Amino acid sequence: MYSFDSRIRYSECDINGFLTIEGLIDYFQDCSTFQTQEGPATMEAMEKLGIAWVINSWQVNVKRLPKLGESVTVGTVPYELKAFMGLRNFFMKTKDGEELAIANSVWSLINLEKGTPYRINDDIIKTYPLDEKLPMEYAPRKIAEPEDGRRFSVKEKKVGLHHLDTNHHVNNGQYIRIALAAIEEFSGKENFDSLRTLAKNRQDFMVRAEYRQQAHLGDVIHPEIVIGAGEDSLTGCVVLLNDDGGKPYSIVELKQL
Repeated sequence: MYSFDSRIRYSECDINGFLTIEGLIDYFQDCSTFQTQEGPATMEAMEKLGIAWVINSWQVNVKRLPKLGESVTVGTVPYELKAFMGLRNFFMKTKDGEELAIANSVWSLINLEKGTPYRINDDIIKTYPLDEKLPMEYAPRKIAEPEDGRRFSVKEKKVGLHHLDTNHHVNNGQYIRIALAAIEEFSGKENFDSLRTLAKNRQDFMVRAEYRQQAHLGDVIHPEIVIGAGEDSLTGCVVLLNDDGGKPYSIVELKQL
């Protein structure tokens, strides 16, 4: 396990003073990066080999989002390394030990030039000591669309520099940010009260994200919201973040727990 202590900053909060969902994802990503930089398989070392970790999927279960100024501990637990795949948990707790959020993630080690899997080497094994996976209700890696779902298109988003990470493609947390913004925009315009309530929820919810392909600078992302047909009380929805041809870059699910 690797962890670090922090405090929720003003720049990480929404208009009500809660840590944003994408801010939580950023904390988890920072935690894994800090562990990577302990080495020996640092980002610089992997860059020399032309390799990088690329995420396949996220599952984040949130009990409550912390508020401005709260002191937190953020941790990660790598629990499986096999061939070119890496699986790891994340968590955020208060300084008193209250569990705020717990997550699971699946990663692939990729040769960036060839776009092919790269077998995990001894340095990577040394960098990520394995531990027991954390107890949580694990959802499937693949996100299923609601059967007979109603589909709604939302205004497209053009990829800018602020969406990119050091691998020069859209950061995985940015897809979640774009999906949640699409839900808020749609629910506000259409007066969809149950969807607006879900989008503004700050406790007892789950976010899942599945990544299909990479978006780069200048690409256009077309969000499509899919909501289960005939639901009187909405408990979840799926957002497809599609390319110009209708194929998803990423699929994001937001669900009440």
